[in-house]
Formats: sequence, C-alpha cells, structure tokens
Amino acid sequence: MGKIKVATKKDNLFQGDLSELVVQALLEKKGEDIAIIDLTKINHVYFDKFIVCTGTSKTHVETLCDYVQEVTKREAGVLPAFVEGITNGEWVLLDYFDIIVHIFQPEAREFYQLEKLWSDADIKHL
Repeated sequence: MGKIKVATKKDNLFQGDLSELVVQALLEKKGEDIAIIDLTKINHVYFDKFIVCTGTSKTHVETLCDYVQEVTKREAGVLPAFVEGITNGEWVLLDYFDIIVHIFQPEAREFYQLEKLWSDADIKHL
C-alpha cells in the first residue's frame, strides 16, 4: 500500500478523481442535496471546487465526514490538510486545498447559503 499524504497545494493531488471520490462517499452514506460549485472561472479564488452536502443530524454529519476521509485515504492515499467543525457538527469543513468539502446540518446550510454566495460560479446539483 502506498504512503498516505496530507493534501497540499504543491502536490495538486487527484483533483478530478478526488472530487469524484468525495461525491461517491457522500452518496454512499446518504448525504443529501449535494452540490458541486466550480470556482475555476472565478478570479482571485484559491480553490477549484466546493462540494456542499447536507446531513440530517450531528451524527449523520460526523458519519459523512469520517467516511469521506476514510475513502480518500483508502482510494487516493490522501487526507485533508485541515478539518474544522467536528465539535459542534453543524458545519464541517474538510480542506483538500483545491477542493473544500462543506457538510452542513439543514439549518446551517440554509443560514450560510453558499450556493447563493457563489452564484456567479457554475453549480451542479446532484
């Protein structure tokens, strides 16, 4: 088995494949209202994609977060450089540098409205 890496900007790891792995992992654990926000055409943005998903409860959000990390580690040999929000479980962020994964509980997603904030980007809802 290959060495596990932490995602870094320098490595530019698995950009296309990694986003597909993330989406597949979210779907497998019943993530809801998944959206891919393509930021590549937006000037002065440090990320290529946001992947946004809703979990139905704190436990579901934690499960989605854990499973995304498990799948990216197992299939791509990559762990996020940073994980934020696990403690309260309302909005968890997984930072894979070029890809940022946002997993929300419904109320938090409605409040922050990332799709509306980034409405000038290409957004694909699954």
